[in-house]
Amino acid sequence: MSTYLSVAAWPCAPLFLRIELGIYRPLLFRYLQGSTRAVLLRAAVLIAVVAVVDWRIDLNISFGFLYLFPLILVGTVLSRWQVLLVALFCTVLSDFFDPFKFTLGYSLPEDILVFTALAGGGLFSYEIQRNRRRETEHLHEVEAEALARREAEEQLAFLIDSSPAAILTMAADGRILMANAAGHRLLGVPPGALVGRHVSRYIPALGCVPVAGQALQTFRTEMQCHGERDNGEVFLANVFFSTYTTAVGPRLAALVVDASEELREREESNLEQLLSGSRILVGAVSHEVRNVCGAITVIHENLTRSGTLSSNKDFEALGALVETLNSIASLELKQSANPEIEAIDLAETLDHLRIVLEPACEEAGIEVVWDVPTEIPPVAGDRHRLLQVLLNLTRNSERALENSEIRKIRIAVAVNRQMASIRVTDSGPGIASPADLFQPFQKGADSTGLGLYLSRAFVRAFRGDLRYDPAVPGCSFVIDLALAGSIESTGRNGKHATHPAALAR
Repeated sequence: MSTYLSVAAWPCAPLFLRIELGIYRPLLFRYLQGSTRAVLLRAAVLIAVVAVVDWRIDLNISFGFLYLFPLILVGTVLSRWQVLLVALFCTVLSDFFDPFKFTLGYSLPEDILVFTALAGGGLFSYEIQRNRRRETEHLHEVEAEALARREAEEQLAFLIDSSPAAILTMAADGRILMANAAGHRLLGVPPGALVGRHVSRYIPALGCVPVAGQALQTFRTEMQCHGERDNGEVFLANVFFSTYTTAVGPRLAALVVDASEELREREESNLEQLLSGSRILVGAVSHEVRNVCGAITVIHENLTRSGTLSSNKDFEALGALVETLNSIASLELKQSANPEIEAIDLAETLDHLRIVLEPACEEAGIEVVWDVPTEIPPVAGDRHRLLQVLLNLTRNSERALENSEIRKIRIAVAVNRQMASIRVTDSGPGIASPADLFQPFQKGADSTGLGLYLSRAFVRAFRGDLRYDPAVPGCSFVIDLALAGSIESTGRNGKHATHPAALAR
């Protein structure tokens, strides 16, 4: 009967173990903590103690159920198949020290139950330890993610609050949900007062943007529009905005930059360029008119000396008109500021040209080849005028290549001790009459035919020259620019540093 009770009690061991683990779980985990060697040593000692007790105590009771405790220990550090091997070893020990004689009919089922109970207890401990390890790792991951998220939120909040650009977040109805300090300064509102107000009051164009959920697509783009500050002052705004959806509804985020100063600078620069170009054009035309007036004056003086028309009032009036026209043409148009010849970065100017030129050439199927040294010394000139000259030359090349089979524009830079030369060459049909290239009002030219005429006038205004090179196949123009160092050195010697080719004027 005692053997039957002890054997029958084995299947209940896992349930008993669950109850005990639930009550003494904190204490058990503290006992199970330690290195693998320490845990295995404890398990070996327990197995030895149970074996000795089962061997030395002569009672009609099997103490094999005590092997559950070392199995719990080894289950925390060993793998599954190792736990099963230890359970099998403990089953053999339990059967070996069983006080009852081994019989196949009774002992074999008992050994199966013992092995099942021991293996179940060990594997149960193994699963508990693995789940605990997973929970610990998951907890560490959650803590690391929470820490990283908190740091990211702090950095983002600091970035938004310290940003010089206004950052606004709006709800679907246009109410402002969040605005940084720059947003309040831009719109002239006291700190914290923007929240809850409608964005249409300050930037009407943003109030017309359909947010996510109201439109079929999301928006991630920019626009330039007018804004109004709280005091009624109007400003030009560059707005970068995007729409997105959150758990609480659609949102609109916008980054707003005041572009009023940029607009003023651009318009003032354009006006200055217009006035400078107009002065150069009028000066060039006045030069041509002076030549014509000089020729008429010579003829008028010859006719006067002959005496044939000395008493003709119309002839005298014609002479007065020519003299007046010559006086008008001889007026020197003094610029409010002479063309500023400064040291400019030629590589930067060519980069700006590339930004403007390459998209149009790519659309027209024109290959652009750049042969520019990595290091170019500063040259004397005006960046805006030089860029206009380069754009005029490349636009002419684009028109010349419209009907060409090979479409290629090559821009090369060569530098020597005194000057830098920019060569613009295309694979077009070339120039039929190079002698008339730089003459104004040419027949057959686009518009007024002043493009090349003004381009050379621009380059010569800052002591350079623009010339045509007929020796190169296709059409090739060369812009010669003096190096900034050569201009400064000649200026210190008291000589006028004019490019030699410009003396041909």
